[in-house]
Amino acid sequence: MDLETLRAFKQAEYEEAADGYRAVGDAAMTAKDTIDTKISAGIRGELAGKAAEAALGELKELSKNFHYAQTECGLVSTALNGFAFDLGAAKRKLDAAIADAQAAGCTVNPNGSVSFPAGAKPGADKPAEGGTVTGSAGGTETSDAIERQAINIHPNPNYGKALEFANRIADALKEATDADAKWAPKLRALKADDDLKVTDRDWADTQSDMGGVKDAGKSYLDSLPQPPKDGSPKDNAAWWKGLDADQQAAWLSLRPEAVGALDGLPSTVRDEANRVVLAEKHGQYQTELNSIPKPPANEWTWITAGMYPSKVHTDEWMAWDRQYGDRYRELTGALKGMDAIQGRFDRTGVKGTPEAYLLGFSPEGNGRAIVANGNPDTADHQAVYVPGTTANLSAIDGDIKRMERLWSVANGADNGSVSTITWLGYDAPQNIVKDSPFSHYANDGAPAYNRFLDGLDASRAVDTDPHRTAIGHSYGTTLIGSAARQGDLNADDVIFAGSPGVQVPKAEDMDVPKGHVWNEEADWDFVPDVGRFGHGGTDWDGPWTIPSDARFGANQMTTDGSGHSDYWNEGSTSLENQALVVAGKHDDVNLKPPPNPTPGVR
Repeated sequence: MDLETLRAFKQAEYEEAADGYRAVGDAAMTAKDTIDTKISAGIRGELAGKAAEAALGELKELSKNFHYAQTECGLVSTALNGFAFDLGAAKRKLDAAIADAQAAGCTVNPNGSVSFPAGAKPGADKPAEGGTVTGSAGGTETSDAIERQAINIHPNPNYGKALEFANRIADALKEATDADAKWAPKLRALKADDDLKVTDRDWADTQSDMGGVKDAGKSYLDSLPQPPKDGSPKDNAAWWKGLDADQQAAWLSLRPEAVGALDGLPSTVRDEANRVVLAEKHGQYQTELNSIPKPPANEWTWITAGMYPSKVHTDEWMAWDRQYGDRYRELTGALKGMDAIQGRFDRTGVKGTPEAYLLGFSPEGNGRAIVANGNPDTADHQAVYVPGTTANLSAIDGDIKRMERLWSVANGADNGSVSTITWLGYDAPQNIVKDSPFSHYANDGAPAYNRFLDGLDASRAVDTDPHRTAIGHSYGTTLIGSAARQGDLNADDVIFAGSPGVQVPKAEDMDVPKGHVWNEEADWDFVPDVGRFGHGGTDWDGPWTIPSDARFGANQMTTDGSGHSDYWNEGSTSLENQALVVAGKHDDVNLKPPPNPTPGVR
């Protein structure tokens, strides 16, 4: 880049263009939200039939277009701000060098060279003539030494000053040229296919675009206020509130996975960030899955071993499985979970189902998903549910639907607004026999659960405090117990369902007011009695105490299901009792008759 071009650069014009793209992105977001939460939700709630289904299909595609436009405009806006930041820094260095040269009586020429006047060193008989020097960018130790020697030899003291100015000018021009070369391909890449359909390939390309802009804009992003290292939810909330609109947009555009994971940020912000990550990861995973050969159709065959036939995998299938099987299963499992989350978005408006908020998401490992029904930042009542053994992203659909049903009944209690949250924010044990007897899954996940609950306070958008219920199923109850044991469980009520033990022996150890620990154990649910030997609490009243024991001191709610998984069946007493607790209508809960108080007898 030449001197005159850089001098003519106007940083404000690019920043204004960035603001324009951000405004378009905001408009696209508003349009998307209107389609999803008002138009489509209204159709689902009021209409049925093929015409309604066709309309919803078209609206879903239109929503995808707006979401894609929002994301791409955010990237363009951030890229323009990053480009302006880099060029602006180079221009400020150039302007400073020119101003210093002029103050020293030198002239900066259009080609970047510097002319210096005549001058004499002390003791010289007469002034040495002036001249012109051309600088060089990025000097080395050797070149710097040569220049120092030349300055010492030269009879004109202005020569050294001019050379310094010329080098500074050369450095500024090189910095501008490098920035232009860095940003030009990134900006050219920010364009969509010439069609009206947003595909998985488009979202995979968006993720690539994001990586490109992130790499090019490192200096710009590093210049922004950084999130507090290991900060509390309150620290995170204060950091976000301290950013201006451009800075918030930059973080959302370049680091949505980081923004979406920060407890304490507004639920609307985390949802916006995580939906971008969800769309990009879905595109990436689906594109990769499409590149893997499908498993052979002839998976099984029969062989005769001794007197009896045996069913075994075919050689073709085994060869495929060795090469592709593990990754194929990882991708299909993660995509199944992503589709379940999208399915929840698509149910907004059905039977009054509220808007969903994606408060956490990652497909890595067993996966993470935190899905809220209704905005917890404004809800009068919050419930945060922790699933248990075998919970992972691929199986998230059932856990999401449990909290949908709980929201419906709790909201119907007509005692204020409700938000119910499925919290898969930890690595749950995946095998009942090999994993679930161990406590480290609960102990490792409990601090994250406590941070999330504290974050709901930090992100509160209204002046009133919410009524909050912690709910656990199976091993999820063990995590909640560990959260209480390790720290201050930030809840008003606790509900256990099918609990194998919570690491503490008494309800009073759960950090909630007396009388606010509730328990459900269904007939033929064998998990509590089997699990007590690994997760029960122990004190002077007895060993291996679980919430179903009288000596634990929990309110024992009636249940009408059977086995370990019926606690959220639609229309059940089990579900209704939980909903009454969540809605704060404790006196209406149906309790079992008081059990035998003798220690050790349930």
